[in-house]
Amino acid sequence: MKEIVEYTDYRKFIQDYYDERKRCSAFTWREFARKAGFTSPIYLKYVCEGKKNLSIGSAGSVAGAMGLVGFEYDYFVLMVSYAHAKNDEAKRSAFEERCALAMAHKVRVLGNEEFDYFKSWKNPVIRELAAHMPGAKPLEIARACKPNISAAEVSETLDFLVKANLLKKDKSGNYYQTDKSISMGNVDAVPVAARDMQRQMGEFAVKALDLPLSERDMSGLTMGITRRAYERIKKELADCRRRIVAIASEDDETEQVYRLNLQLFPVSERIDNRVDRSENAEVFLNSNKNVRDED
Repeated sequence: MKEIVEYTDYRKFIQDYYDERKRCSAFTWREFARKAGFTSPIYLKYVCEGKKNLSIGSAGSVAGAMGLVGFEYDYFVLMVSYAHAKNDEAKRSAFEERCALAMAHKVRVLGNEEFDYFKSWKNPVIRELAAHMPGAKPLEIARACKPNISAAEVSETLDFLVKANLLKKDKSGNYYQTDKSISMGNVDAVPVAARDMQRQMGEFAVKALDLPLSERDMSGLTMGITRRAYERIKKELADCRRRIVAIASEDDETEQVYRLNLQLFPVSERIDNRVDRSENAEVFLNSNKNVRDED
């Protein structure tokens, strides 16, 4: 069984614990549940299958039933806290507590660097600028950022990017990207942090409306669509992003750092097209798939 810090899903950890015990003995879900203090013999089985949730209060009992003590006990409870946090702030708090706990015990949490990278707009912007401003001092990079930031912020960001292996620094002090592009991947904590960056970049997009048209391109569509069309549009946007990454990668040089936001979101509640809208009980069918408004 893997080390506990290699898990982000407490259900997977419980399932792996059970499977390992089962391979070595006649261990049963009933025995496991009894040790954890549950009256239902299959409660923990349902938890692993996603049919039931483990409360914060019972997380300690399950950790004890698995023989977890000290750091591992606390880490398991924080995994449960993260999974069932009600909002992004609570999720961030639980994840950062897990990272701090692991760091105190000199253990690396998978996803820690990825989480931190997507927390701030400065990380991707400085990652691009540093690689294309050879020999530049932190103050020069700071002045190239929009909005301007301090040289100290640039230095701190550069240190993080090198430590996270997102940039490499040579003997001459120049920075190189370890990868051409970075994806969020499937680390479960990253989307929480990414929402912070998306909010920041969204605010920058609003301010960018004041830029001359020669420096920015913005347009939008308002349209009525089905769920099926929504999924097809999502795929089209994903394909478009890949093509844009390929275009951006064709040139080795950079003249300016740009941010591209692709946003597709609802501006109405779901509409039930089967609602009776006439005295004759005729079924109303919304067959209009045309774009209603373009800007």
